[in-house]
Amino acid sequence: MSTHPRNAVHALQHKLASLDHLRAFAIFFVFYYHYRIFPHPEWLDTPARFGWTGVDLFFVLSGYLIAGQLFREVADTGTVKLKPFYIKRFFRIIPPYLLVLALYVLLPVFREKEMLPPLWKFLTFTQNFGLNLKTHGTFSHAWSLCVEEQFYIVFPCLLALLLYVKAGRRAFWLIPLLFAGGFYCRWWIYTQQVAPLSDSPNFWVVWYRAIYYPVYNRLDGLLAGVSIAALFQFRPLAKEWANRYANLLFPAGLALLAAAWFITEDSLSPVATVYGFPLVSVGYGLIVAAAVCPRCWLYRINSRVTTLIATLSYAIYLSHKGVIHVTQELAGTLGLAKNSGWMMLLCTITCILAAWLIRILIEKPALKMRDRVLGRATVAYNAQGLEKKVA
Repeated sequence: MSTHPRNAVHALQHKLASLDHLRAFAIFFVFYYHYRIFPHPEWLDTPARFGWTGVDLFFVLSGYLIAGQLFREVADTGTVKLKPFYIKRFFRIIPPYLLVLALYVLLPVFREKEMLPPLWKFLTFTQNFGLNLKTHGTFSHAWSLCVEEQFYIVFPCLLALLLYVKAGRRAFWLIPLLFAGGFYCRWWIYTQQVAPLSDSPNFWVVWYRAIYYPVYNRLDGLLAGVSIAALFQFRPLAKEWANRYANLLFPAGLALLAAAWFITEDSLSPVATVYGFPLVSVGYGLIVAAAVCPRCWLYRINSRVTTLIATLSYAIYLSHKGVIHVTQELAGTLGLAKNSGWMMLLCTITCILAAWLIRILIEKPALKMRDRVLGRATVAYNAQGLEKKVA
């Protein structure tokens, strides 16, 4: 196989393109799931019902990409550089997040519901704990960003600690242990806190607050992504096997998702609560594992459209509810029916345009600043290493 740099770059572009297709799918799946809380065409209810799993696909992708980056660093250097990692995450996530949060706080017209959770919960990324949709449902979708931020903070430190204590291969056992712990945690919380209130009109509120939002119940997708990254980095034979059977792994993932569709039809049931999340995560995990393999059909497809949507996906996710609300209010005054297909198309376009503005005005300048900060940090790090060698 040729190792020419041009071939390596070409392979990387294909790899990223395949993940871009999945990101684009995930953001639209979530978008139309959330669109159902606004006036919408009746036909949307059935196909968009499963759209909540788009967040789990994002979790799998995040787990795979972040863990893959850190595992490659470990394989190359034997260490984890925490400072550059957190600098990258800060400038990628925080600036657009603070912009959208400011819109929610300063412009009540942007809010899709009446009440925001306390500001300190958004600033500390703890909104996903104790979130009551009935009383504080505005900008509620930021809960998943809280889960990811908690993962970004803990996982690199945990990895650095495992390297420090020389845990080695024993650390692999943490993944199945945490995965099994999720089953037990959801079962225990459901039986102790949720089930006793099954006859209450606020049962669904309690379920979301106790089961759906807390990070300890939603690790399945992240763990699936981390598992794929670990196997592909440290078990080359596993990667070769996945590449050989990539076009079988993909439909196997779809089959698991189809099973999850039926299991989670009553999403508040004990079976859906305990088994639904891991089933969805493993299904998407198989699809992600297949998509990054050169033999997978998805790997060979390039699309500027999905690349654009994937690039805008974070900004779309942050802003879409507020933009939908404002668009429906303004277009409604012009006589366009809020529950029409034309309104839905208009809202889709305005959300993409709003995300594009956030990309141009906030994300790109923040990424340029990140590169400057990383450049200075690299110079300082190299100078420090030189001083130690001289000493």
